[in-house]
Amino acid sequence: MLRCNSMNIRKSSPTFDHISLRFITLLTQITVMRKMIWSIVLILLVLGAGFVYWKFYFVFGEGAKAGELNFLVKKGYVFKTWEGKLIQSGLRSKAANTVQSYDFDFSVTDEAVAQKLLSSEGKIFNLHYKEYMGALPWRGYSKYVVDSIISITEVTH
Repeated sequence: MLRCNSMNIRKSSPTFDHISLRFITLLTQITVMRKMIWSIVLILLVLGAGFVYWKFYFVFGEGAKAGELNFLVKKGYVFKTWEGKLIQSGLRSKAANTVQSYDFDFSVTDEAVAQKLLSSEGKIFNLHYKEYMGALPWRGYSKYVVDSIISITEVTH
């Protein structure tokens, strides 16, 4: 006990109740921080998954292209994919005094479609394709993926 101005004043010392209250407050703050961190991680994972879906699995467009099949080849270092080129009718010019045909580079994921294209090389094809925002290695090098053949006709020159 300390004497101060002739009165008895006890100096307050930390008791078990004060320590446990501080500890509980600290644990509550840690729990709130953990929930906040997990919420942020979850939001980032959902946003990342949404971006991956949009970039690689969302079909941006689909349509048909017609032209003469120039080549179809199976290539790749790790993932062997079918890659092809369709030469469309018409001419264009990228630079002055040059003439170039319209090319359509595509990938094929269906083995049956690839075999049908291989057996009819040099003919005029009308191909149905899907356009993605990005290419995946196991789907092919192109963001255009041919999924079916609409029609095949002989070339008449």
